[in-house]
Amino acid sequence: MLPAVFRDAFLENVRKVDELLEYALIEGDVAKIDASQLNHKELNDLMRECVLKGAKKLILKNVCGQRYIGTRLYFPDRRKLEIEIFGTPGNDLGAFLDGHRIIVHGNAQDGVGNTMNDGEIVIEGRAGDVVAMAMRGGKIFIRDDVGYRTAIHMKEYKDKIPVLVVGGTSQDFLGEYMAGGRVILLGLTLKKPKHKAYYIGTGMHGGVIYIRGEVEEHQLGKEVGVVDMEEEDWKTLERYVGEFSTYFGYDADEILAEKFMKLLPVTKRPYGRIYAY
Repeated sequence: MLPAVFRDAFLENVRKVDELLEYALIEGDVAKIDASQLNHKELNDLMRECVLKGAKKLILKNVCGQRYIGTRLYFPDRRKLEIEIFGTPGNDLGAFLDGHRIIVHGNAQDGVGNTMNDGEIVIEGRAGDVVAMAMRGGKIFIRDDVGYRTAIHMKEYKDKIPVLVVGGTSQDFLGEYMAGGRVILLGLTLKKPKHKAYYIGTGMHGGVIYIRGEVEEHQLGKEVGVVDMEEEDWKTLERYVGEFSTYFGYDADEILAEKFMKLLPVTKRPYGRIYAY
C-alpha cells in the first residue's frame, strides 16, 4: 500500500468529484467538459463520473497537457465511448485504451496509445515520442509527424493486429524492438521524398513497416530487410490509407500511386546469441 505521506501529496489540491460537476454540462448522452480549471486527475475523475451519469460522448474543451485521458474508462459492460478533444492532451493519451474512440483537434504529446488494447485514436496534428509503445490492438491515425521511438515494442496476437498510420515522417528508432502490428509511414509532410530517421527497425522481430518515400539502407537497423510488395500488402495499404484519407481530406489514390518500401525482420530472435544457455 502506498504510504499515506505519498498518497496525500499526490491528492493534494485534488477536489472531490462532486465539486467538479460544475465544469460539466450533460445533455442527454453528451457531456461537455471545460478542462481549463482541472488538473489531470480531476479531469479523468469527472470524465468517469459523466459516463456513470449516462454520457456516451465526452467533449473536452480547453485541454492543456492533462495526462492519461481515456485511460480510466473501462466498464464491466464494455460500453464504447467517443471522446472529442479540443486542445493539446498530455502524455499517455489513450493509454490502455480498450475500445473507445478518441479524436484530437490539434497536437498530442508523448506516449499516445501506450499499451493500447482496442479502439481508435485520430489526431489532427502531430504527436510526440513513443507513440504506440507496446500497442497490442486498435488503430491510430496521425495526420502529421511523430517523434522518437514510435511503435517501440508494438505486438500482435492471432487476429489482434494493431495498426499505426502516420501521415508525415518519424524521428529515429521507428519500430524499435517491434514484435508485431502494421506501421504505415506516408511522408506527406516532407519537402523532399527522403526520410531522415535512422535505426529504423532496430531489434525488430515481428510485424511489418510500410514506408512511402526514400530511405537508404544505412538508415535501417541490422535486424530488418527490404522485401518486395505483394498483392496482400497493397490490400492492407488500400484499406488503411483509405481510412486515413477520409479522416484528413487526402486523395488515397494519389498517395498509393507512389512507391512504397516494405520492411520485415530478418530473424525472430535478433539478440538470441548474446544469452548464455
